[in-house]
Amino acid sequence: MQGPVRYMQRTREWYLALGYDNPYAWAQHDDAPFQPLRKPLAASRVAIVTTAAPFQPDKGPQGPGAPYNAAAKFYQVYSGDSAGDPDLRIAHVGIDRRNADMADIGCWFPLKALRDAVRAGRVGELAPRFHGAPTNRSQRHTVEVDAPEILARCREDRVDAAILVPNCPVCHQTVSLVARHLEAGGIATVVMGVAKDIVEHCGVPRFLFSDFPLGNAAGRPGDRASQAATLELALRLLESAPAARTTLHSPLRWTEDDAWKLDYCNVARTPPEEIARLRAENERAREIARGLREAPGVAEN
Repeated sequence: MQGPVRYMQRTREWYLALGYDNPYAWAQHDDAPFQPLRKPLAASRVAIVTTAAPFQPDKGPQGPGAPYNAAAKFYQVYSGDSAGDPDLRIAHVGIDRRNADMADIGCWFPLKALRDAVRAGRVGELAPRFHGAPTNRSQRHTVEVDAPEILARCREDRVDAAILVPNCPVCHQTVSLVARHLEAGGIATVVMGVAKDIVEHCGVPRFLFSDFPLGNAAGRPGDRASQAATLELALRLLESAPAARTTLHSPLRWTEDDAWKLDYCNVARTPPEEIARLRAENERAREIARGLREAPGVAEN
């Protein structure tokens, strides 16, 4: 059985091949804040923080099978109604499109599983809002602007604990930085993720690692039992982690065959002509993203 995918190395090599001049410098911390739960989980109010984007019907394909869609990105923190059925998508980020199921929101947004946990008495209540964390900003912007905004909204909602669920590699860094800020602000957190190297490099209080493809941090697609079991592991970690930087490895397997780990952003397995096509496509996406960042009403880094 292969070990976890080394996403920092894989993405570094991939983006160099696509024309980025300098290797990306991932956030790194040796320590992490730690806030124990202030009350039993069965009496706690829990919020979700996601990197998924609200569906924008005027921004092109965003559903199952959609290619990477830079136009569908978002650049400011948003909040949604936890009592509703939000239409969120992940076409705007670099997930593993060969292995992720973009049709089942339960794979990457565990709202239904968390509602079930509330009904079962495992969790006290859902926070009235969930929150979206942008992943297209600098680390400084995440730390100085987005994370404080999410903390302020969680405090407004009297949140006791937060579950953070990323999708792409940079999403994992973003939610790790947000988790650190929430924890320092008195809110217990757990990150549910699949990019082990990125989360542990950044340093978080609690991390549930599922050895699944990007875009499936909350469980297998079409498998409610897997999604419920993954959430339960995260809840147990919220309750039982003895100190910061505690990682729990989920025992669930994606498949018996680990061949999927060779698929994502693998320069060695991608023909040169495909690299050239993707390089041109990537430049177009960068232009789109640059235009969105510079649009009126979008704060500067």
